[in-house]
Amino acid sequence: MALDVKSRAKRYEKLDFLGEGQFATVYKARDKTTNTIVAIKKIKVGHRTEAKDGINRTALREIKLLQELTHPNIIGLLDAFGHKSNISLVFDFMETDLEDLKPNNLLLDENGVLKLADFGLAKAFGSPNRVYTHQVVTRWYRAPELLFGARMYGVGVDMWAVGCILAELLLRVPFLAGDSDLDQLTKIFEALGTPTEETWPGMSSLPDYVSFKLFPGTPLEHIFSAAGDDLLELLKGLFTFNPCTRATASQALKMKYFSSRPGPTPGPQLPRPNSSTEALKEKENLLIGIKRKRDSIEQGEENIQKYEINVHDSYQCSLNNAQQLCGLKNLHMVCL
Repeated sequence: MALDVKSRAKRYEKLDFLGEGQFATVYKARDKTTNTIVAIKKIKVGHRTEAKDGINRTALREIKLLQELTHPNIIGLLDAFGHKSNISLVFDFMETDLEDLKPNNLLLDENGVLKLADFGLAKAFGSPNRVYTHQVVTRWYRAPELLFGARMYGVGVDMWAVGCILAELLLRVPFLAGDSDLDQLTKIFEALGTPTEETWPGMSSLPDYVSFKLFPGTPLEHIFSAAGDDLLELLKGLFTFNPCTRATASQALKMKYFSSRPGPTPGPQLPRPNSSTEALKEKENLLIGIKRKRDSIEQGEENIQKYEINVHDSYQCSLNNAQQLCGLKNLHMVCL
C-alpha cells in the first residue's frame, strides 16, 4: 500500500507554484502517465503527531463532495492520495484562479467556461432544520444572517456571496470590505440601509444580534451608476436582507438581465488574463514604481526640510540685522 501511494506521488511532476492559502498550497504539475497538465492542491495536515486522529474534516468533506459532483461548471477531482503528512488532491488545470464563494474560487478554463472550486466549506443539501456553524464564507462575502451568528441557514448565504462578487465585477474593487464581523455589518448597513424587524422578521432573535444605528443606505443606482435597470433588479434581489425572500438561483436566472441584449460573450472570445509569469512581472514593476514614488516623496520632504532650515537661518540673520540697524529691541515681523 505504501509503495502504491509513493508511486502515485511520483506520477506527477511539479512544474510551477500557483498559490498558497492558510491550509493548502497549489502547484501546476504534469501527469507523467497521461502527459496532461493538472493542478495539485496539497492540504497541510500538519505534523504526524498533530494528525494522529486522521486528516481534518475540511479535506474529507471536499474529497467526498467532489467525488459525488459531476457538472461542467464544477472543478473535476481526478485523483486524491496521502503522502507523508499531506493530502494531495489532483484537479483539472485551470488557467486562472470560489459553501465559500469569492472571486479566488471562480476559475475559467481555456474555453472561457467558469468552474467552482474549493468545496472545503461546502455542505450537502439536506434538511433545512439542520444546525450548522456560522463561521463559513470569507467575511467580505458573508451574508448578514451569518454575521449575526445564525446556526440554521440555507442557499441564501451563497446568493448573497454571488451579489458581492457581481458588485465587485462592476466596481473593480471589493464592495463590502470589513475588518471584523461588526465592521462588516456596519459597511453593509451603511451601503444598503439598516434592516428592521419589518423588513427582516426574526433578525433580533439571532444568537449574535446587536442593534445598529439606522443608516438610510444609498440607492443601488447611485452605487452602480453604470448598471441598467435589469442589472439593478438582480442586485436588489441578491442583496435582500431577509434570507427567506432573497432571490434563489432559479429566480435570479429568470430575471430580465439574463435574457436582455446584449448576450454574453462566447467563451473562446473572452479576453485572456495574464499568465502567472506576466502577472508576477507586472506586480514586480508595480512595486518598483511604488518604491520610486515613495523615494521621490521622501527626497522631496528632505529637500523641503533643508529649504525650511535655510529660510529659518536667513530669517534669523535678517531679523538680527534689522534689529541692529533700527535699534529696536522688540521687532515683530508678520508674513502674509
